[in-house]
Amino acid sequence: MSARSMEGNSQVTAPTQAKSASVPNTKGPDVKPRLLLMGLRRSGKSSIASVVFHKMPPNETLFLESTTRIQKDSIHSFMDFQVWDFPGQLEYFESAFDLEDIFGSLGALVWVIDAQDDYLDSVARLNRTILTVQQFYPGINIEVFIHKVDGLSDEYRTDTFQDIVQRISDELSDAGYENAPVHYYLTSIYDYSVFEAFSKVIQKLIPNLSTLENLINTLANNCGFEKTYLFDVLSKIYIASDTRPVDMACYEMCSDYIDVIVDISELYSWDHPVRKRLGDQIQEAESHVVLHDQTMIHLMEMNKYLCLVSVIRNPEAKDKRGLIDMNCRTFQDALNEVFSRSWEEGSGAQGGESATANK
Repeated sequence: MSARSMEGNSQVTAPTQAKSASVPNTKGPDVKPRLLLMGLRRSGKSSIASVVFHKMPPNETLFLESTTRIQKDSIHSFMDFQVWDFPGQLEYFESAFDLEDIFGSLGALVWVIDAQDDYLDSVARLNRTILTVQQFYPGINIEVFIHKVDGLSDEYRTDTFQDIVQRISDELSDAGYENAPVHYYLTSIYDYSVFEAFSKVIQKLIPNLSTLENLINTLANNCGFEKTYLFDVLSKIYIASDTRPVDMACYEMCSDYIDVIVDISELYSWDHPVRKRLGDQIQEAESHVVLHDQTMIHLMEMNKYLCLVSVIRNPEAKDKRGLIDMNCRTFQDALNEVFSRSWEEGSGAQGGESATANK
């Protein structure tokens, strides 16, 4: 592992007045995709934002105060975007607010429903919001987090999920939206389900996602990786992976390994005043660990925001690290080429780039 820490930029919170003034105008050439966190009071919106984007331990969210004004976070990562946390009591369809300023920036509306509470009011208000958004801003993704499911039994969790989905679908169908773009997730801040859900939300905002997935598939198939993720180091959201099914135990293992490498990097990345380099140094951190069952986790930092984490079940992998590293570096070159193609303009990467990887 190289002596450089894996780290992301910190977020800046800039709250604005929720009432008595409209939402500030954010139009301009530097408009970023926006995630709108909405729902009723105490549904868990602020807790989700704090855990995912501010690394707050879940137990500490119990002391968060209820949101009383719009909280705006500018997230500086592989793709700059904004997270707006709306107070549950805010009536954003009132004339005091400009809907264009709220919903006009292409992104996602994340509606959080407290599954442990009476959710009928939340579902009714969500339906009104969806109908308005679909009428004027059909390009916005609608994401529903059925939250706090950690306190529910498996049977009750399933029943609650099906009931909420059915109520929303029936209402939208009656209004003429047979296949509204609404997606549902069971989430909790006490496990990795909320990170998995946000990973799916963010992926829909990436213009060249299919190109990234093709690159990862090529690498994983030719190197014999069981599962490969491209992680955002700051939030531990994965922005892409190969197309094999996601195994939550595997995802948790990879996510935890990032924390280990970040901690070790912070210990050993300081510049010693008399240390002399013996040659060219690799700028990105890389590491691997072999577990008791001979499974190897391989991590390689792609840039200051992203790292590639792979799970390899082949017991011979530890003897072929040089070949694995070479193929991952080839993938890194292809990844940088994709990101250099007008990311901010959303044009995406065209063509059939692929990593040259040999077993």
